[in-house]
Amino acid sequence: MDEKDFALYPYLSGASAHVKSLGISLDRLVTSRAMESARIRGKERVMQAIEGELFKPSLSASDEQKILLELLSYPFSRILVSCIDDSFLIRRYCLAEAVASYKLLKTMDLDFLEEFASDFSVYPDNSDSGFKLHFTSYIRMASSLKAIEWKLVNRKLHHGSVNVSKEEFSRLLQELIKERVEHNLPMPVNEELVHSCEPYLADIRELLEERKSTFGDSEFESVETDLFPPCITQAIANTQAGVNLAHSMRFAMTAFLLTIGMTVDDIMNLFTASPDFDIEKARYQIEHIAGSSGTHYKPPSCSTMQTYGNCYAPDDMCKKISHPLNYYSRKVWFRKRDAQKAAENVGPDIKSAEKK
Repeated sequence: MDEKDFALYPYLSGASAHVKSLGISLDRLVTSRAMESARIRGKERVMQAIEGELFKPSLSASDEQKILLELLSYPFSRILVSCIDDSFLIRRYCLAEAVASYKLLKTMDLDFLEEFASDFSVYPDNSDSGFKLHFTSYIRMASSLKAIEWKLVNRKLHHGSVNVSKEEFSRLLQELIKERVEHNLPMPVNEELVHSCEPYLADIRELLEERKSTFGDSEFESVETDLFPPCITQAIANTQAGVNLAHSMRFAMTAFLLTIGMTVDDIMNLFTASPDFDIEKARYQIEHIAGSSGTHYKPPSCSTMQTYGNCYAPDDMCKKISHPLNYYSRKVWFRKRDAQKAAENVGPDIKSAEKK
């Protein structure tokens, strides 16, 4: 690994050691005019993460200034995330860093990937088409992946090893990268440091609030999002935070949202934060559930949700219904009833005031 690699993968142990060898203090990174470009790039990393995709620059070994800029922007971006100390932002930032690395890694050769993996104490065996992983390493790397194809029972086990393609191995590394980036976040920051970083924090906070409030605002005016059942609300929150949903929960959420009136594009916007988001695949799946194949799929009942472990924090209303759609329709009915009562009560008050 050289300096260029450390700049592109700044969470590697070698990158951390290299940054320390530069002798740049925290105070200098945060306040020095010479470090302004690194701070701007650090802010950009966080902003891009909030928006959905972090872009890594093209670097060559001769790009010394760009390499230094990219190296130093990483610790500053972590400082900014720590100053804001928002769980949604932390998850989103860590995911964006990991996904950006995955997109680079899947283009690298097997030898590079093997060396890269050793930094995470993973030691695969090279094979003609990819890698052989000991099943314990595979379980460790795939434990957070919910899609059925990643389950060990759906993989061929040969003498204790699992075969994975180069792209699959890169995807598994993404999970380890996310875990490492998330380690120690938020870092402890004092008031003085937060104050010094304030010029870079305002835009991040504004974009963060805009992103967090996107769901439930005017974009979905015909849908009363605050009346969703707890299972759907939790699924949406996890999706927006970049958490992998189980396939059964992803289907249930999509079918529910389509049935109550959201469009395919609305739901596509929700899934952009998913770690495995593929725009063409996602659109095909959502349109299929919406009825492009001739069958419009309905969301599963509460009993089915419970069977698959997708029932979340049931409230008093949940005890009275047997389907998530019934929950929503009852809540809508109660809201309309209350609004009508309020309007009827206002009427006599206005007439009384007019007589006076």
